[in-house]
Amino acid sequence: MDEAIRVISYLRQAGKTLATAESCTGGLLGKLLTDVPGSSAVYPGGVISYCNEVKHAVLGVDAELLEREGAVCAPVAAQMAESVRRLLNADYGISTTGVAGPGGDERGNPEGLVYAAIAEKEGTKVLELHLSGTREEIREAAAKALFSESLRVMGVRP
Repeated sequence: MDEAIRVISYLRQAGKTLATAESCTGGLLGKLLTDVPGSSAVYPGGVISYCNEVKHAVLGVDAELLEREGAVCAPVAAQMAESVRRLLNADYGISTTGVAGPGGDERGNPEGLVYAAIAEKEGTKVLELHLSGTREEIREAAAKALFSESLRVMGVRP
């Protein structure tokens, strides 16, 4: 994926690092980043937090928030990105949480609803994505959208 290559290229040139916290993408972000030769210099790693217990225990996402709102919401995406950035001492943290399908979730969130976040020291930006397609297509579209927005946040021109 060209966006992952561009993210790694920017990070290498800028001397910055990026960490990932993934739920609905299930490791796809990390895979796409590590497919790029030399990514180990700028990608220390990530956390796949598929269940709420891992989101809370490993990433420190507020348990009351998870109980009240569920995992598929903007504040959870923001906390995931901020936490992984701090946990892995990275310049940027990115995260995904959502419903890849098939079908919606038990809280009524529709298939294709994904929240993605980009955290840096100066603040956090959250995207609300409404995607369609197969489970794989939704996950790939979420990754592409998050990498593209990360480049914008990093100040990289298209």
